[in-house]
Amino acid sequence: MTQEHVSGKKRIPRRIEQTVLNALKGGVVPRVGLPYITVGRRAEIDAMLRDVAIVGEGGASFRFIVGRYGSGKSFLLQTIRNYAMDRDFIVADADLSPERRLTGTRGQGLATYRELIANMATKTRPAGGALGLLLERWIGQVQAQTAQESGLSADDPAFDARVRSRIFEVIRSMNEMVHGYDFARLLEMYYESYITGDDETKAKVIKWFRAEYRTRTQARQELGVNVIITDDDWYDYMKLFAGFFRLAGYRGLLIFIDELVNIYKIPNSITRNNNYEKILTMYNDTLQGRARYLGIVMSGTVQCVEDRRRGIYSYEALRSRLTEGKFSREGMRDLLAPVIHLEPLTPEEMLVLMEKLAAIHADLYGYESKLTLDDMTFFIKIEYERIGADTHITPREVIRDFIELMDILWQNPQMTPADIMGSDEFFYAAPGGQESGDDAFTEFEV
Repeated sequence: MTQEHVSGKKRIPRRIEQTVLNALKGGVVPRVGLPYITVGRRAEIDAMLRDVAIVGEGGASFRFIVGRYGSGKSFLLQTIRNYAMDRDFIVADADLSPERRLTGTRGQGLATYRELIANMATKTRPAGGALGLLLERWIGQVQAQTAQESGLSADDPAFDARVRSRIFEVIRSMNEMVHGYDFARLLEMYYESYITGDDETKAKVIKWFRAEYRTRTQARQELGVNVIITDDDWYDYMKLFAGFFRLAGYRGLLIFIDELVNIYKIPNSITRNNNYEKILTMYNDTLQGRARYLGIVMSGTVQCVEDRRRGIYSYEALRSRLTEGKFSREGMRDLLAPVIHLEPLTPEEMLVLMEKLAAIHADLYGYESKLTLDDMTFFIKIEYERIGADTHITPREVIRDFIELMDILWQNPQMTPADIMGSDEFFYAAPGGQESGDDAFTEFEV
């Protein structure tokens, strides 16, 4: 099967097909191939893209994406991430965990910063690890612009003087920001070591930007600077990076932080509130105009946001800013509000997704799919008629079940969809229930 499916123009590369199916069956969001399988979420995506446009124009934005496990939060974040990279934004993402928070007594906030820096990505380096490339491109871009505008060759002594003037103009503009002087000084060191071919110093500057110096003494001995990035001020440096990237020719910086539930799970109320205080600082900065060219998106479950005992709404300063007004209700949402609640995909939207996945699966493994539209409709009907499906079923569960169904059909060509879906063994427990029977499809953990 070599049909030009999904995109309507050209065949999907096999490596992307494989990545998409493997990721979805494993319950995670693929980093590539999302345009081929995106359905629904048009309103949410449009709202997020407005934020991206605001960041590119010199503003800042902050959003919370809220939904149940498996409802598509990570999918939406990844879609916006890919869109932003394609339009010359720098993106950085991190999943919170017990070791990575926004602040903590054992450097958990700094661990999140390090993860963001490690995952910093561009269109040409989408997998992350782009910081060194960004610094090199900045210098190369200044050199190219100088050569084009001045007509001087790189061997001309006047050329180097003009490049230095442009470089220091960028560096001086950083001095006005919080910690900007130290940030600019490290940029200057990187440029000097780049010009002289001092790779050792370049590596040390990158090490400093990655917050890998544990003490000021170590930084002073290796670089001659008395400051390091700490758990308390790492967010200030993300604002500096946003401004620098703009000066370096990019449109801005977007930060994606997932798994807010790991703050909700913190047992100590003081530690939780310290993390919520950090969120409040970031939220106020972006909405009050103290940050520029910076967008922040955080995502979590409904409980970890709206629980007034332990969630974000337990912190009054955040609750009063984030709770919905009197007029929002199901089917009539305010997508300009700071919190976007993900509504479940409809059965019709899920059917469209099943068609796309069936085409990808058949093309990847080179067979003619046995699944008809009626088969897929019956599959969706079975999924949505399960007890409790109206409130508990998520796209993740349906997708994983469907890919397993296709895998079984492909590995057992003597069987038909009706053989499996029409058999007595094909049954489901209610979400969270316990299934019995060796051949039963089991409920996936969400």
